[in-house]
Amino acid sequence: MASPVDARAPEMVCRAVQLIIDGVLDDGTEVALGERLAVSPRHLRRMFRDHLGVTPDQLARSRRAHFARRLLDDSDLTVADIAFASGFGSLRQFNREMRQVFRAAPRELRDRRRRADRLTADGGLVMRLPYQPPYDWQAMLAFFAARAIPGVESVADGTYRRTIALDGGPGLLELTAGDGDHLILRAHLPYWEGLIHVVERAARMVGLDTAPAELAQDPVLGPLVRRRPGLRVPGAWGPLEAAVQSALAQGNSREEARGLAGGLVEEFGHPVPGLPHGLTHLFPSAEALQSATGLPQLMAESCVADPAFLDQPLDTLIANLTSIPGLTADTAHTIALRLGHQDAFPPSLYAEPASWHPHQALAATYLTT
Repeated sequence: MASPVDARAPEMVCRAVQLIIDGVLDDGTEVALGERLAVSPRHLRRMFRDHLGVTPDQLARSRRAHFARRLLDDSDLTVADIAFASGFGSLRQFNREMRQVFRAAPRELRDRRRRADRLTADGGLVMRLPYQPPYDWQAMLAFFAARAIPGVESVADGTYRRTIALDGGPGLLELTAGDGDHLILRAHLPYWEGLIHVVERAARMVGLDTAPAELAQDPVLGPLVRRRPGLRVPGAWGPLEAAVQSALAQGNSREEARGLAGGLVEEFGHPVPGLPHGLTHLFPSAEALQSATGLPQLMAESCVADPAFLDQPLDTLIANLTSIPGLTADTAHTIALRLGHQDAFPPSLYAEPASWHPHQALAATYLTT
């Protein structure tokens, strides 16, 4: 992160976001919000910038604007009614904020809005994802581009895009490079309640949650690290998605695995109309994939039978995965690596990986990138 915060910060930010969702800043101030949380407004703003890339007030204003945008599309309320229903104090404030966020007046937005384009027409909520340099965004983009699941993920023009499910509703994420020490996340969400978790998962997915490991002096990895010091371990948006994707890659080329994943998405994924860049579906749920065949079916059945199947310590996770008929130890460790286990390491990569503890996942990334 850009600056250190105490260990309570994530919980405190979650509480603050929920209070904002509940409307505490609709007629209050950051000072009042800080008093509710027993922290100073300055500390509160710092925590928000570190974890969300916006201030509490900016988040509250954006929340009101995006809620109003939804009402413009979905309801027959007048513009004035929508302004006050969304928490704005006056029509003048409403019009000014909507122009700042969407570059158009409310009446223009209502006239041109189409329901099928809802996720992308509103411009999204823009946030910074800070990281500790160096960070190789181009390498991360290349990783996702080579494995992008058709219909669910896309890499184009320096931007990673993907569909997500949030409390049953479809969403869209876009990630691109910022200036120097952060990425830009543009989130098009159906609900606000899960915002903090969306930001955290997006950061983990692209390896921003850990600082670069100290492997530069290692006799084997040192030259690789010094040549490309910004590599991070690629994560995944969802555990089941990472597991199925890695299982399909076992015994298949990347293009073959992408084709198989795209077939599963088309057959079992929930359609999301009106999105750009070839995004058409949500990744299938475990329940839906029980109707598939092969490793995806076995994986899905395991997850349905035990919801914590993929959410276990490394040793237990590897044991769970290798208990699936046909799944190799290499694939099990690849899945664990994508799920954030720092000591995961496909055993066939190198004879003696133990010397890289506790950075074996990063070591594996350097050996395969």
